[in-house]
Amino acid sequence: MTKNTQPVLTETELAERLRGAIRQGDILNDGRMPPERALAEHFGVSRARLRLALGLLQEDGTIYRRHGQGTFATPPPATNADSLRHLARQVTPSDIMEVRLEVEPALAALAADRARPQEVERLDQLMRATLNLSDPDAYEAADDKFHYKIAETARNPLFLTVYESIRAVRSEVAWTSRRRTYHPPETLQILGEQHMTLAEAIARRDSLGAAAAMEQHLLTVSKTLLRERVRKIELDL
Repeated sequence: MTKNTQPVLTETELAERLRGAIRQGDILNDGRMPPERALAEHFGVSRARLRLALGLLQEDGTIYRRHGQGTFATPPPATNADSLRHLARQVTPSDIMEVRLEVEPALAALAADRARPQEVERLDQLMRATLNLSDPDAYEAADDKFHYKIAETARNPLFLTVYESIRAVRSEVAWTSRRRTYHPPETLQILGEQHMTLAEAIARRDSLGAAAAMEQHLLTVSKTLLRERVRKIELDL
């Protein structure tokens, strides 16, 4: 990462430059941004101004900042991710979906009650990214950010920690990495439309509707996983 020699940027201009660099992947290392000192030197600004710009990006959901972990362009790993790896080897898709069905509808309801206008706007942007059926990897990334943003918008740190643990376990199990191979376009279309219903319920402050939409969405995901397990068993026979 070479030093930027352009004129000093305002925090708004800097935020836009950072957003572009993140979009291009120029300053990321496995989803993590460089330390503040390196970023400030690269863009030729003070660390104080950099923090203001990072604050703007955090507010609109472009980045995630975690004390002791760093700054990320994707949802950060759970703080107890290492300790969850052993657990991940013991759980089944049914185990995870059972817990998700208990936790995520409640998060959606809280998000509907507590979402700020900029959070509603960001959820709409992330939801629309899940409507792109041409790139399964892009769908997975957008889906991850959409669900994480709902958990963040609930603004309950204990609930968020529980959600991060679920997400960490999901990322460790082998069947999760195979999801994109058995989500055909018609299934992705249904899931995307369910995301739209969910985002709309949150936007209109309908907590019951948001919880119901999340439950329906997760039941669809669960049925898809079950069909794949049955198909795999049949192929192994």
